Amino acid sequence: MAEKKVYTGTGRRKTSVARVKLVPGKGKITINGRDVRDYLPYETLIMDLEQPLVLTNTKEMFDVEVNVQGGGFSGQTGAIRHGITKALLQYDSTTSKDSENSYRKILKPAGFITRDARKKERKKPGLKKARRAPQFSKR
Repeated sequence: MAEKKVYTGTGRRKTSVARVKLVPGKGKITINGRDVRDYLPYETLIMDLEQPLVLTNTKEMFDVEVNVQGGGFSGQTGAIRHGITKALLQYDSTTSKDSENSYRKILKPAGFITRDARKKERKKPGLKKARRAPQFSKR
């Protein structure tokens, strides 16, 4: 039997790291061994992580298997989306980057290829949070 080709991508967002596998299938998304609807509490998060698949019209082509760690739901969703994008680029690596219908030309303007490097700023001594100073009292 011929082995199915697996495309992988690692996505990161805030403190979350997602290892994504795209396997030819019917469009099922599994996160940490659970269905996406069981794992993520909001429909908007599910829509957010499916965006690269929807833009490239590959939602029904691949089953997505994800192993994600760290952060909260929002950070994990961003990491998964980034991982899916990287895996799609690996799948589309045979197409020329200059081609009209290359996935890179579709995903780059949408901002999915660029990793969002924003993280929580560290707390400084003498302050309540990263920048929030204690309330000033004149007397």
